[in-house]
Amino acid sequence: MSKPATKAANSPFYLARMEAAKVNDRFSSREGAADETGIDRTRLARIELDSITPYPEEVMLLADAYDAPQLLNFYCSTCCPIGRQNVKPCALQEFDRVMMQALAALQGADKVSAAIISIARDGRVDPGEDVQMGEILAYMKNVASTAEAMQLWIKKNLKGETYNGKK
Repeated sequence: MSKPATKAANSPFYLARMEAAKVNDRFSSREGAADETGIDRTRLARIELDSITPYPEEVMLLADAYDAPQLLNFYCSTCCPIGRQNVKPCALQEFDRVMMQALAALQGADKVSAAIISIARDGRVDPGEDVQMGEILAYMKNVASTAEAMQLWIKKNLKGETYNGKK
């Protein structure tokens, strides 16, 4: 087994590889990871050292090989210029934490539904309703980020199980 990296120690790509090495010893070294993924060892080192931005296809390959779906969110929320504007960072969390966040996010759903119906009833947003629309948007963003956390947990932990209508 190779010695732990110091310069790449905080890299999500390095951390995902080290976590994957607990299951597949080939990932304990960059050479082994390069053989397993088909990504050149030097390029993999530069990705882990954050000296280059990986291609989306490489991130997808690494996320799949390492069983690390959080790499997809990391790439989209921090590396991709479009994603940085539209995707919130989301960390992989424990089941109980994700479910408690989901329950908390869904509190007030009835109130938000009623507000949407009230605003949409006349087919337009009237003066004064724009503030309420901002509150609705904030609520929906919270629900969306919680859904992202649930999706990460499901992708990581329910391998082979049915989710989102797919196996």
